[in-house]
Amino acid sequence: MTKLRLGPVVDEKPAKLTIELPGALMRDLTAYGEVHARLNGQADPLPPERLIAPMVEHFIATDRGFARLRRKPA
Repeated sequence: MTKLRLGPVVDEKPAKLTIELPGALMRDLTAYGEVHARLNGQADPLPPERLIAPMVEHFIATDRGFARLRRKPA
């Protein structure tokens, strides 16, 4: 079975952010939410706005170059 990089999404108090996304990315996020819900046994998919933060969080957490530069003293 294929696994997604994004695991279960933790529900915590969000901060508001307004962004504009290209239509193709919005469609991809919607499709990702549907697949994510199916693989995690959820009845309803998460809306794209709930997926963006965990995706960015995962991206930053796994970016080795960023981690290395972040630890480096200025």
